Amino acid sequence: MAITASDVNKLRQMTGAGMMDCKKALSEAEGDFDKAIEVLRKQGQKVSAKRADRETSEGAVFVSLFNNDSEGIILGLGCETDFVAKNEGFQSLGNAILAVAVANKVADKDALLAMPLQDGTVESKITELVGTIGEKISIVAYGYEQAEKLASYIHSNGKVGVLVALNKVGSANYETLGKDLGMQIAAMNPIAVDGTGVSEDLKQKELEIGIERARAEGKPENILEKIAQGYVQKFLKENTLLEQPFVKDNKVTIKEFLKQQGGVEVKNFVRASVGE
Repeated sequence: MAITASDVNKLRQMTGAGMMDCKKALSEAEGDFDKAIEVLRKQGQKVSAKRADRETSEGAVFVSLFNNDSEGIILGLGCETDFVAKNEGFQSLGNAILAVAVANKVADKDALLAMPLQDGTVESKITELVGTIGEKISIVAYGYEQAEKLASYIHSNGKVGVLVALNKVGSANYETLGKDLGMQIAAMNPIAVDGTGVSEDLKQKELEIGIERARAEGKPENILEKIAQGYVQKFLKENTLLEQPFVKDNKVTIKEFLKQQGGVEVKNFVRASVGE
């Protein structure tokens, strides 16, 4: 298929790769952007996780802890402009949706959209505000968590928030600890707590990318997989919470930092963002 200049430019915005590299990758992927990104990564290029085609580039994150901080809900409500994100109607709707979610301990986004709100449903109230404001509005992130203790963090821009589920808290100051972990997760965007939380499909995909990278570097065929396994371990170290260097003290990992806090465990986390 014909690859247009706008296609190439779009992939450049998505990845930060060079123009000719993007053109070749799109040609090889027959115009499929996700496959083209994989092609670039297999070539050993670092690509950004940013996507230029998201419709809701602004919004706000709302969070609530309840039941003695043993339960929590986080919600990302997206819109198109910062002006709307600060609009009183938008903020009121976000808080109203969050209140419904908390009152009913709603497990997922689909269930939340169907919940009654005022004289309609959550979904119909979002549609009403869209009609009033004239911008796309949608729930772009949602999470409900339970643990011994939960803590939350919302970044100063209001567009990134984190819910952290903690176990074995003991006498630790879980609110301060949770805020530190929330800042870490907001900044570093890990994909899981540790390697056991990463799907085998993703590990296999990273292995295949590593094999192609090693092959492109001219490494012998009989050691490609061994080299690729090293790439996979590096990927897991960089992208799982416990293995990441602590942003407030990069001499220790998060795992080591938690040991210093008396062995507190991170059960899970939910990172909600709008506009990324």
